[in-house]
Amino acid sequence: MKPDPLGDNVIKLQNQNFKGWRGLLWPVRVSELHKVLPLLLIKFCVSFNYTILHATKDTLTVTTKGSGAEAIPILKGSVVLIFAFLAMLFYSKLSNRLNRETLFYVVLAPFLIFFTFYAFILYPYRDTLSPHATSDWLISIIGKEREHWVSVYRYWMNSMFFVMAELWGGIVIGLLFWGFANQINSIGEAVRFYTLFSAGGHVGIMAAGPLIWYYSHAFPKEHFDLTIKYLIGFFILACLVIYAAYWYTNRILHPDKGLSPALVEAERAKERTKLSLWNSMQHIVRSPSLGCVALMVIGYSLSVNMVEVAWKATLKLKYPDPNQYQAFMGFVSSATGCFSLFLALFVGGFTIRHIGWHKSAQLTPIMLGLSSVAFFFFYFAQPYIGDFAATWGTTVLMLVVLAGAVHNVTSKSMKYCLFDPTKEMAYIPMDEENKTKGKAAVDVVASRFGKSGSSWIQAFLIEIAGSGSILGVAAYLAPCVAVAIGCWIAAVYSLGKIMGAISSKPAEPKPVTD
Repeated sequence: MKPDPLGDNVIKLQNQNFKGWRGLLWPVRVSELHKVLPLLLIKFCVSFNYTILHATKDTLTVTTKGSGAEAIPILKGSVVLIFAFLAMLFYSKLSNRLNRETLFYVVLAPFLIFFTFYAFILYPYRDTLSPHATSDWLISIIGKEREHWVSVYRYWMNSMFFVMAELWGGIVIGLLFWGFANQINSIGEAVRFYTLFSAGGHVGIMAAGPLIWYYSHAFPKEHFDLTIKYLIGFFILACLVIYAAYWYTNRILHPDKGLSPALVEAERAKERTKLSLWNSMQHIVRSPSLGCVALMVIGYSLSVNMVEVAWKATLKLKYPDPNQYQAFMGFVSSATGCFSLFLALFVGGFTIRHIGWHKSAQLTPIMLGLSSVAFFFFYFAQPYIGDFAATWGTTVLMLVVLAGAVHNVTSKSMKYCLFDPTKEMAYIPMDEENKTKGKAAVDVVASRFGKSGSSWIQAFLIEIAGSGSILGVAAYLAPCVAVAIGCWIAAVYSLGKIMGAISSKPAEPKPVTD
């Protein structure tokens, strides 16, 4: 595929005043610091909180007695999906009634209130608040092997924590932060600033990891509630910083709290591109290029989630103590942040510029395929590699856990570094309808189908096998992952040919102003 002329022109014009390392690491003018620094601080805090919430939700779900990793597909495939729809309806209604600044404050407030209430009320009194009698009755009817289904109801406060933690990424990071960044930055500024904002998020992940590890080791198993209180205390502090930084930025940049006529028209245009679920599916089917992008998104979600749930089940076998489990998740989060930051600064843009879109887009499924093979190899080879593990001074189970951790770090880092940029670049050669309605269709249908579809496949396999354990169906998960990655690679290959044909047509660079 030939380089996109408009993209090259934007990059050259925006970096002409920044040479050497500054052009790579800090392409910001002094006059722009009043906008960039608050946004960096907000991105740091939202990613910091994201890491705390996701490590805690997995610990609560997986290590709770009667629950386990098998409850994750049930939560993601049904409960999270329902609440995501309700949250988007709630957000849509509020956005029609409130200005953008008030909307930000109001939408962030339920997260702050719920997690505070959970840490200091719900979790300390979980035994009193859990419906144990009706849960035991349900288990007597459906059988012990389906106890993970009942656990979603029995420990409803943990299920709500899981749901709210999942919504944090889509609503607070996706809608609130990036929506605000898109509102106050021009296209030219986005070229220079957005990599910095991503790097700020990676630093937030790196900062949260050691904090999780420390407080997970600070208290014994029977006082895990103290671990949660301290971590949520940092979450509350970060939310207050987000509020302060957002308020400050609006006072500096938007004292009238209003939108310009151009932004109002942009909002109306965005509303006109919304499609129903059925119309979105039809739009994707009619466009070969959109179908390929949708397969990329579905392939990523399917392959990552299937390996991740199995890994978390093995992690519970190694660390049944919630504090130890939480500490290891903190270590993995720190490793993800460090590796993502390195890739973002030194690998992502360099790779795309030097080997092209097609090969760069292929790297993510290839790396995920290799790390998936490594995880399943160590899992299935456990009876035969005892001597090998002893040679390295560890256990067979620990090798499986480490292989899963490598997959987890690789999948998230490659997503931030190459998958997301190459996916977004795929829209550039498309016509205007595909750039607007088509992108909305992929975001609505493909992402939803990939996340919930992988969960229901796992739940279906567990029911068919009758094992009640995700590890009991690992032999079926491996081929599913292979098929998902194979379709993903084929989609990238087909999309590369389509994009190459489109981008080979003459295109006139548009003038770019900062």
